[in-house]
Amino acid sequence: MSDTSFDLVIIGSGPGGYTAAIRAAQLGLKTAIVEKNATLGGTCLNVGCIPSKALLESSEQFAAAQNDFSDFGITFTDLSLDLGKMMGRKNKIVGDLTKGIDYLMNKNKVTHFNGLGRVTSATNIEVTGETGQHNLTTKFIILATGSVPVELPFMPFDEKKIVSSTGALSLSKIPEHLIVVGGGVIGLELGSVWKRLGAEVTVIEFLDHIGGVVDKEIGKHFQRSLKKQGFTFMLNTKVTGSEIKGDKVSLSYEAAAGSDSKIIEGDVVLVAVGRKAYSEGLGLDSVGVATDERGRVVVDGHLKTNVANIFAIGDLVTGPMLAHKAEEEGVAVAETIAGGVGHVNYETVPSVVYTWPELASVGLTEEQVKEAGKEYNTGTFPFAANGRAKSLGCTEGLVKVIADKVSDKILGVHIFGPRASDLVAEAVVAMEFGGSAEDLARSFHAHPTLSEVMREAALAVDKRARQM
Repeated sequence: MSDTSFDLVIIGSGPGGYTAAIRAAQLGLKTAIVEKNATLGGTCLNVGCIPSKALLESSEQFAAAQNDFSDFGITFTDLSLDLGKMMGRKNKIVGDLTKGIDYLMNKNKVTHFNGLGRVTSATNIEVTGETGQHNLTTKFIILATGSVPVELPFMPFDEKKIVSSTGALSLSKIPEHLIVVGGGVIGLELGSVWKRLGAEVTVIEFLDHIGGVVDKEIGKHFQRSLKKQGFTFMLNTKVTGSEIKGDKVSLSYEAAAGSDSKIIEGDVVLVAVGRKAYSEGLGLDSVGVATDERGRVVVDGHLKTNVANIFAIGDLVTGPMLAHKAEEEGVAVAETIAGGVGHVNYETVPSVVYTWPELASVGLTEEQVKEAGKEYNTGTFPFAANGRAKSLGCTEGLVKVIADKVSDKILGVHIFGPRASDLVAEAVVAMEFGGSAEDLARSFHAHPTLSEVMREAALAVDKRARQM
């Protein structure tokens, strides 16, 4: 083989792409990865999951110092915010992790091509970059180019006054009034960052609730909490136009069902109405790779496209647009290509909103269980009754366990409370092994820990919670 001939070439180096590359290399495949941007890691690492969590943590610490530390006997004088240093910390975390991906590619002998990858046949990829053009030959191809923010036609991004999630991660000053269009995960997380740092935040959402697909009982607690933190919500509302007037952005809006138009002004508008599959320049039409009406690549149960030897994963295909979902798909495809059996259990993909408190869930909501016609039991338990939560100074929220009425198999777990993102892992493992609420209830949980709330909620399914 020459330096441009491979067993597998992956286009896109986000969590799905680089994880697939590592696993393929471990399995003995000569592997290359193609990335159009200067650094590896994709949206998640560079302008998504990681920088947003860095800013969420910094802003959370700042808000705690302002509002909560006095309860712990810690007082400050002249507390101040250094936004530049906060952004610098975020950038360093991103830089360290992108270097880590470079290291992993080198360690696993994955060849990296920097440039725009275009599929020219089922076994050929053309890479065009600053260093020229490369023509790669390969036995298999994985498309892992991810997604990009949806841009509203009447509100184009300038990343200064009207920003996508990318621009919202790098504002040079704290907005006086940040308007968030879209009450989903991205809007609420980034809205939380700037609210904690001093901005007035208004969220405009077309639906009658925030958070996307969320269990309604848990969602009510979630929305009530954010309102207590100072968020303003305009639900059942749609934005119909925008105009930049000097330092302000003027938005026209009306009721979702239609009504007279009204105006709201802010100095920054974050448009967070969703993301769409990114396949620009990939050459899918020229080789006949099928896509659906939303531009996603059509794949079968093994993530294979209609063109032999070409696979697609992550945000480019149907399913939740989550980094960990893309990772598992990348591993599954690599193992399939290497002659093994790849598998992804889509029933146990967890989702998290990294506000404070956090919202995390896995499996079905109560509404989905009802819609499916299943008989079920539920158990809930509040963090307010948990000793560890009291010690941490965060007793807001609850855990909800939904189990099949006959078999007791766990159908869904929903957590709103401190460190929900970590607690949900227990539910994922239990569901992966077909566990029941009784399995959770009878398992040891160290005392005092937040995880005891999970156990008590599982006990509550059979009305046996012991601490209420």
